[in-house]
Amino acid sequence: MAGPVAVARAPRVAVIGGGPGGLYAAALLKRLDPAREITVWERNAPDDTFGFGVVLSDETLGGIEHADPVVHRALQGEFVRWDDIDIVHRGRTLTSGGHGFAALGRRRLLEILHERCTSLGVRLRFRTEAPPAAELASSYDLVVAADGVHSLTRTAHADVFRPTVTTHRCRYVWLAADFAFDAFRFEIAETAHGVMQLHGYPYAESASTVIVEMREEVWQAAGFADLDERESTERCAKIFADALGGRPLRSNASSWTAFRTVVNDRWSHGNTVLIGDAAHTAHFSIGSGTKLAVEDALALAACIEEQPDLPAALAAYENERRPVVASTQRAAAASLRWFEELATYTGQPPRQFAFGLLTRSRRVTHDNLRLRDPAFTRTVEEDFGCPPGTPPMFTPFRLRGLTLRNRVVVSPMDLYSAVDGVPGDLHLVHLGARALGGAGLVMTEMVCVSPEGRITPGCTGLYTREQGDAWRRVTAFVHASSPGTAIGVQLGHAGRKGSTRLMWEGMDEPLPTGNWPLSAASPLPYRPGVSQIPHQLDRRQLIEIREQFASAARRAQRSGFDLLELHCAHGYLLSGFLSPLTNRRTDAYGGSTAARLRFPLEVFDAVRADWPEDRPMTVRISATDWAPGGNTAEEAVEIARAFAAHGADAIDVSTGQVVPDEKPEFGRSYQTPFADRIRNTLSVPVIAVGAISSWDDVNSLLLAGRTDLCALARPHLYDPHWTLHAAADQGYEGPAAPWPLPYRAGSRTPPAGRTDDPKPRLTLR
Repeated sequence: MAGPVAVARAPRVAVIGGGPGGLYAAALLKRLDPAREITVWERNAPDDTFGFGVVLSDETLGGIEHADPVVHRALQGEFVRWDDIDIVHRGRTLTSGGHGFAALGRRRLLEILHERCTSLGVRLRFRTEAPPAAELASSYDLVVAADGVHSLTRTAHADVFRPTVTTHRCRYVWLAADFAFDAFRFEIAETAHGVMQLHGYPYAESASTVIVEMREEVWQAAGFADLDERESTERCAKIFADALGGRPLRSNASSWTAFRTVVNDRWSHGNTVLIGDAAHTAHFSIGSGTKLAVEDALALAACIEEQPDLPAALAAYENERRPVVASTQRAAAASLRWFEELATYTGQPPRQFAFGLLTRSRRVTHDNLRLRDPAFTRTVEEDFGCPPGTPPMFTPFRLRGLTLRNRVVVSPMDLYSAVDGVPGDLHLVHLGARALGGAGLVMTEMVCVSPEGRITPGCTGLYTREQGDAWRRVTAFVHASSPGTAIGVQLGHAGRKGSTRLMWEGMDEPLPTGNWPLSAASPLPYRPGVSQIPHQLDRRQLIEIREQFASAARRAQRSGFDLLELHCAHGYLLSGFLSPLTNRRTDAYGGSTAARLRFPLEVFDAVRADWPEDRPMTVRISATDWAPGGNTAEEAVEIARAFAAHGADAIDVSTGQVVPDEKPEFGRSYQTPFADRIRNTLSVPVIAVGAISSWDDVNSLLLAGRTDLCALARPHLYDPHWTLHAAADQGYEGPAAPWPLPYRAGSRTPPAGRTDDPKPRLTLR
């Protein structure tokens, strides 16, 4: 698809698609160089449009104002603005203010861009299919493919762009109402067929966009598949009659569809570049489709203006936009998942439900909402049980006979620094420092139940008296030096992931010498061709390992631990039984989810029987294997249900590390949705873990009911006093975060050098 000559100015430009992104790119490129010959192909008529209203952010409008004041002035005269969000659930309306939205009709937006393109001399070819991108690329210097979510350009050159298109589980339809909502409105309808939701917002003085959405199975059960456009529109109006005040809805070639998330490995090919929905999509619930397309156009035009040649410009455009788009898509995915799982939240208290909806994408947080609407946020805090001046993270939480003074957990972190399984001074200092740092619960690394159960020679254990005595030294320090801090032990067995080098010497690499034999659910190596092939455990060996866990639990009791966690995650022995990717057994311990649970539950029961009744016991699981054929969120709920039925006091919800070819969806708080689902499906306490790094995130997750405790690892490596510093940052000085007496003088941020120069008061002439 190589063009004639790659030059920075791109004198001849072809634009495929006359939506907002394509039109705005054409207008900007023409404005920057009036000599450019620019043609836009649009298959529809100029007054055709699908959808109704468009929401743009102040940030996007600022970019438009800077790049093209003419378009900005025209838009400013058309916007409808509002601040409130109304959330209606079970007949109750909760309102949160201070959000700031601006919207206009999509048709009017296109008219403004048509007028601007025409005035600048852009050639607009309506009712005309664009020639294939490859054909255009041979006669134009630049081809801008703005041909939407169903992009023919992307499809024709899929081998280069390498798209991934994911179809999601809800159906939705775009409709309109001939009146203006006075707020952004979310309304929940719990029908005989399932939960449905309405998203509505004004886009003109007498018009609103209305989106109706529901899970596929609800849509089918409600009979929408058998209705034509008119019947479907009338049915939606009837379901949401209260929101609409009995008024009708109208459609515009409106059809039910499932949202598709589009991701491309590359955005350009030769002199052809993708923008907008052709390159990427973000779920409508965060209102970013048109916003992203317009911002793509701004960035593309700027990069072409700034860079020395077209290849450099297209590379710069992608480098600039890809991180922004990825962040938006992560937020959109979180929002999309929240609505997909809406039925699990409908039983929440009203204000918690509303707070969860507002913070679903993680773009709005507790601290942010306190600034936007302090009165609303305070009522949510009161419902949660926060005394005045107490952030949610500094409220207590009870597990059996143990009351944690706050909701922060120091997550297990392997130090790989033990000798013969005995924890040493580093373990004392590491765990002791984090206990002094204010966390409610400090967890050990995975403590192995046998020499053969170690990951590395540097792993700690609880299979000898010497090890138990060494652990007692650690727990005694924590209890004496940081009264009120609990310390927990995590028991585990490495299974097929054992007998490896220390992490910094080669993670998951076998030892060069001195390897010990491995055992697992099935004789499958962790890394084929690299890792040792484990022995499949027989019934006698299973009983032996079960007793090793029980024996370690008895030692843990004598060592003074307050809580015990059974490690059933990350591909270690018990996790290996749970996953169908690592358990290929044909006996009673393999096959169905219930059968794969059999041995981990036998171990749990044995440990629980030997662990004091008043002390809590938790279980860490991998809620998804991040791999085809592995456990998913659905199986995780069933696994959590089984452990809870056997007496687990909380489920510590991690993910992955079961197979080496996993493909995790990393991102901020990326594992929390799995904890959220377990908690709100089963009403079981959960510990959320994974890329939770700020105290604002901790407060937000707790208030939204997504978790009960938050476990943080890397933040505590960076700052052992993370919890105390979080308290200081929030102005909290209560009993849930006491500074140790010798450290109390450091409980305020040290003063820094003055950086504000005196302001001039007189002007001398």
